Amino acid sequence: MTTHSEHPTLTAPTTKPTAAPALSWTVTPEAFTTRDATALRRAYYAEVAGRYWKRQVTEAEIDQGLLDFPDDGLVPPTGQFVVGRLGGEPLACGGVRLLDPGTAELTRVYVDRRARGTGGGAALLEVLEAEARALGAVRVRLDTRSDLVEARALYARHGYAEIPAYNDGQYAQHWFEKPLP
Repeated sequence: MTTHSEHPTLTAPTTKPTAAPALSWTVTPEAFTTRDATALRRAYYAEVAGRYWKRQVTEAEIDQGLLDFPDDGLVPPTGQFVVGRLGGEPLACGGVRLLDPGTAELTRVYVDRRARGTGGGAALLEVLEAEARALGAVRVRLDTRSDLVEARALYARHGYAEIPAYNDGQYAQHWFEKPLP
């Protein structure tokens, strides 16, 4: 991991089952309002809402969802938003925010379907956990839904353990926590 502007950056080599050269992930802090970050947040919402409702969502529903669940807490000094790029293409994002001085929460963790299985989720988690430590957190938590099986598997693979509910989120069905060394 390297440091850029006091924020961690991760470049992780990945391979795809093709003869093409290996691409690498770069994950860096970015304002959630940039063009790339906004497109990724919209894609995230479209996928999680579509899976929940079991149908494709409309642009108006995405707009409303982003208004109902704003990302304004994902800015320093209480949070951070990151964008992951594979071979320079923005294909992943995530956020971290403080719940209290020692506890951070992951949110909006998303890897585009075209890039799943290439190490993007692991790259996001590594940088988000480093951002949480930089915010002063000693543990990180998150909530997710039962139908987001890929996300639950990712968290379990990276040391997150299921815990009792720490919030009463409308869409929360599983809660995870990981101590930060």
